Amino acid sequence: MRILANICADDLQTSKAFYVALLDLKVKYDSDWYIQLCTPDNPEIEYGIIDRHHELVPADYRQAPAGVYITFVVPDVDATYQRAQELELPIIQPPRNEFYGQRRFLTRDPSGCLIDICSPWESE
Repeated sequence: MRILANICADDLQTSKAFYVALLDLKVKYDSDWYIQLCTPDNPEIEYGIIDRHHELVPADYRQAPAGVYITFVVPDVDATYQRAQELELPIIQPPRNEFYGQRRFLTRDPSGCLIDICSPWESE
C-alpha cells in the first residue's frame, strides 16, 4: 500500500516554491497541472499539488481548503520557523511547546492550506 497526500492549488509554481524553500522538498514530477514533491531522504514519502481547476478535481472540491491542515515533522522546528520568517511567510501561530510533546508553529501555504510544522519536544 502507498498513501499520497494531494492538495489543490491556485498557482502550482508558487506552491511548489513554498514547499521547496520552506521544507527542502524535492521535485519528483512537474507538469502544467500536477507537481509531485518528496522528502530529500526518502523519495517514497510524497506530497502532490494539483491545479485546483483541473478536470480531475470535481467542481464541488475546487474551493479553498477548510477544516483540514497538513503536518510536517521536521528535525528542528525553530530552524524551520527562522526560515519561514526569512521567506516572509504568514505566521498563524509562532512556535510553542504543546501539551502532547510537540513544539510547533503554524503557517499558511499560497493556496490557503493551514500548515503545521513541528518537532518532538520534552519538558525538562
